Order: sequence, then C-alpha cells, then structure tokens
Amino acid sequence: MEKVTLLEVARRAGVHPSSASRALSADYAKYVGEATRRKVLRAAEELGYRPNALAKGLRTGRSGVVGVVVVDFEHPFTSAILRGIETSLEADGLLPLVAQTHESSERLGRALEHLIGRSVDAVITTAVHSRDAAVVESAARRVPVVLAVRTLSETGLPTVAHDDFAGGVLAARHLLGLGHRRVAQLCGPLDVSSFVQRRRGFRHELAAAGASEVDFEMEATSGVLEEGRRLAGALLERGGELPSALFAHNDLLAVGAMDVLAAAGLSCPGDVSIIGYDDMLLADHLSPALTTLSLPSYHLGQLAARLTVSMIEDPDSPPATVSLPPTLVVRGSTAEPGSAATVVTRAGPPPVAASRSGRAPAGRPSST
Repeated sequence: MEKVTLLEVARRAGVHPSSASRALSADYAKYVGEATRRKVLRAAEELGYRPNALAKGLRTGRSGVVGVVVVDFEHPFTSAILRGIETSLEADGLLPLVAQTHESSERLGRALEHLIGRSVDAVITTAVHSRDAAVVESAARRVPVVLAVRTLSETGLPTVAHDDFAGGVLAARHLLGLGHRRVAQLCGPLDVSSFVQRRRGFRHELAAAGASEVDFEMEATSGVLEEGRRLAGALLERGGELPSALFAHNDLLAVGAMDVLAAAGLSCPGDVSIIGYDDMLLADHLSPALTTLSLPSYHLGQLAARLTVSMIEDPDSPPATVSLPPTLVVRGSTAEPGSAATVVTRAGPPPVAASRSGRAPAGRPSST
C-alpha cells in the first residue's frame, strides 16, 4: 500500500496543503477555523494518513524518543517501572528506547553516549551508583536527565524515587512491634542510594527504641538471590545466638536467606523472622509468604515520564524531587520471637539450598 501524502489529504478536504498541515499540527491547529480542522481530520482518518515523524522532528528539533537506562530487563520491579514510563510517554506522543547496565558503570556511560548519539529528547535512568555522578552530569549538560528509583543528591538533577528511609523505619517498627530486640540487616550494595537509605532508616528506628542490631557489617555485591544466600550463610557461620529477625534490603536477598535457613534446619518465622523489600511478583506465593515493603513502581514510572516531558518542554524549569512512600505488607514470614533464643554451633557454612524447583540455583537479576 502506498503512503498517503499530505497533498492527498488536502485535496480530499478541499483545502490548501498549508491549511491541512496546520490543522494536523498540535502547535498550529489554533490558526485554522474549527470547520476546516474537522474537515482535514476527517479526510486524514478516511485516507489512513500518518504524519511523517522524521519531518516533524526536523521542524521541532526533537526525535520523539526518550532514552531509558535500567539495571536489568528481567526483574519484575523493572518491568512495572517501564510500563509506567511507556504508558505516560505514549500519551504525549513519545516512545522509550531502553538499555540495560547490569550494574556496570562502564555500560551506563556507553548507554548514555549511545542514546544521546541517537538524538533522544531526554534520558530517564534507574541504574546509577554513587560513583556515577560525573558521567550522569556530563550527559545532563547535553539532554535533560531524570533520575528514577536511585538518587544522586549532589547532582541536583530532577528525581523521582521511593522514600527508602521511611521504608527502613517501617521495617524496624514492624519487627519491634512484634517484640524483636535482636535483629540484623542483610544489606544491599552501599553505593546505591536505595540501600543506603533503607539501612539508615532501619538503624534510626532501632536506636530510638533502644534495640540492638547484631554486629554484622557484610553487604551484598548486588541485590540477587545468591548474595542473600551468601550473607545468610556467613551469619550462620559466625555461630552463637542468632538474631530473632532479619531485614533484607530486597526480596531476592530475603528469599536467598530463607533458603539457607531451611537448609540449616531452621524455620521461618519460628526461629528467625524475615522481612524483605519491593513486594516482587509471587512474594505472596512463597512458603511462608514474604512480609515486605510494597513500592508504587508503576506510578513511579509514570511520574518519571511526566517529569521528563516537562523538562523537554521547558529545560530551564527548576529541577523537581518527588518521593513516594512505601507500604508495609504483613504476611507469614514475620511473627513474634520464640520463647528461647536460637543458638547455632555450626563449625562450617550451611549446605547450599537447591532452588524451589529442585534444580541448582540460577542467576537472578538485581533489584533496586
């Protein structure tokens, strides 16, 4: 089928081509009469006319494309954010072009350069680490850049993130309310703002309640299942009295810890309660179902896209910061502590648990 031209639309509508062009333009439709605009729109619909996006981009200096840089396509947390971004951008006639970093700063830098080289109108990124400020600021001098999920406060860039400090407070408050006074954290990488704030919020609430945190300073290298197993295994290997509850900085770390406890003959929540973070898909189908902090990820994606559009329309507007509160979702993995402390005398690390399908554990994508 041959492409319908603007001239054909003008002929069908019985107007001059310049009038047809103005009637089909969001910017110039106000300069033609309402009757003319309706005739042109009806003719365009009847003929199946589609405007030339490239030509429009040349006139406006825009490509109609927004770059989006995420950590990993496969994580359900990422998919919810991407859906929110795509839905909101589509409403403004824009499309996302998505790249992933796998937590690599080098890949982040290459992705930003590649997207800017393709003349994207702006970039949204959910994949920054504290070490990435310089490369992100360099990109922001060329196109609007919006940070989502993870923050770089020193850059002053527009940001839409979760209130992870409040999430840490909620996690601690829940465990304290159940009667736990000896708790530990399974920390995510502390060069990621999300995990830093969760840790701070949790510690702040514990200190305010006079509760003790087990001296366990290890952190995950990434927020994946295997790292949850490694941290929980190291905690058991220390021997002595176990904490009665664990706060895992994301759900994958929590599930890894649950596997290791089960392999060591310990029950959750009977011996150790576990609370996660993210409320990932199927968290309520685990055994026990996982208590966690639920994040409005889809809404966050929408807000990040809306903020991006506003930056495209007015690059000189003051950068905005939006913080979204998490919600505590209580399920079966947390309960009141048992009457007797659980003591581990294991001389070596616990056996590695098989995955819940019975197969050896496979790699999983990182979370926030």
